[in-house]
Amino acid sequence: MTRQPVLTPQSEDFPRWYQDVLSKAELAENGPVRGTMVIRPYGYSIWERMQAELDTRIKAAGAENAYFPLFIPESYLRKEAEHVEGFAPELAVVTRGGGKELEEPVVIRPTSETIINTYFSKWVQSYRDLPLLVNQWANVVRWELRPRVFLRTTEFLWQEGHTCHATAGEAHDYATRILHDVYLDFMVNVMALPVLVGAKTPSERFAGAINTFALEAMMRDGKALQMGTSHELGQNFAKVFDTLFLDSEGRQEHVWQTSWGVSTRLVGGLIMAHGDDRGLCIPPRLAPVQIVVILVRGGGGSEEAVAEVAGSLRAAGVRHRVDSDVETSFGRRATGWELKGVPLRIEVGPRDVEAGLATIVRRDDGTKTQVRMGEAGSLAVQLLEQIQSEMLDQARLRRDERVADVDTLDQVRESTENGFARIPWSQVGESGEAELAEDGISIRLLHRPDGSLPRAGADTELVAIAARAY
Repeated sequence: MTRQPVLTPQSEDFPRWYQDVLSKAELAENGPVRGTMVIRPYGYSIWERMQAELDTRIKAAGAENAYFPLFIPESYLRKEAEHVEGFAPELAVVTRGGGKELEEPVVIRPTSETIINTYFSKWVQSYRDLPLLVNQWANVVRWELRPRVFLRTTEFLWQEGHTCHATAGEAHDYATRILHDVYLDFMVNVMALPVLVGAKTPSERFAGAINTFALEAMMRDGKALQMGTSHELGQNFAKVFDTLFLDSEGRQEHVWQTSWGVSTRLVGGLIMAHGDDRGLCIPPRLAPVQIVVILVRGGGGSEEAVAEVAGSLRAAGVRHRVDSDVETSFGRRATGWELKGVPLRIEVGPRDVEAGLATIVRRDDGTKTQVRMGEAGSLAVQLLEQIQSEMLDQARLRRDERVADVDTLDQVRESTENGFARIPWSQVGESGEAELAEDGISIRLLHRPDGSLPRAGADTELVAIAARAY
């Protein structure tokens, strides 16, 4: 009998493969209300690892965590015209509460610029109060018309940072610091995911911002996924909400602001960028379980050997789990851990104990290594760092092979069938951007020819990155 594959092959149906991974790896499933999701414990453990890594970097950048209400008076959003216009189609509005019509409708938080500025205007009085750097971990609601678990959902989890500064330059520097020192560093060095950074076109900027920087990654099907954004808000919200300060010379000025965020979309990006036909493949620095020690069969001192290996991993600070469920077949258990993307597994059975050996199996490439039992822990730790580095290299190679330099819109259309197109922005412009959008292609980023961020108002020669996107 031919064994049926656990997952739909990526080459056959990538969206179906994605749904299979969500289900088979026990990550998440659809909630009872359209567009909502239930994040299962293993999926949430991945998000917790992301939170921990990001939170450390956010605090290193000087921001402190706070929390603001989920419900926002509708009038707050209407104060900033561009902001409310940009979010109007996605708003969820509550008009009844406690069995009565509310005097004023309240919006369920789509983002928090308006309510946070209401309080910033109370907290900021003088230049001595600046910079004010605040972050919150929260949920938000945006009524999504075409939901997909982790990628686009009506309710999702995220962090959103909001800051006030004395000058435009300081705000710009902080927005780019978050982009590089927090987001780029995390995505490259923890997620093993190479990302392109740049500025959004005017039509793609965050509603109410004067500049939006973003990070874009290529998924295994050649489509782009926006992984995070950092916005320069200028003084738009400050003027609307009277967020003023007295400068060192006693003059009253409006603050300059930023906002920035990443969400549970990162989990979707992890799945689609690194996953293969065997399931998830998680970089070791991110993995909730870095190594699983599998007891192949009981007896012959196997249990004691497993305990010895687990003890060495514990001493080395490795996140590990022992699978001693010998009532379930070894093949089924090994497949299950492969589906979950655990970077390494160490197999121990009576024959291994008799030979004094353990078998270490890499999840990324399937390589098997036999090692003396007493050396299994130390070798596994070395392999984790090797896997981390090689996963980044492989992801970068996959991306670079599918980025084409082109000169015309027709070439953009052709190249974005299975990858990215790089084209001078002067060959596209706003009219070309609108034309490509009709074919489901968007300008993901603008950057300078050397790949660095544009300098507002100073760069005339910019490169556009075009792609089909999630």
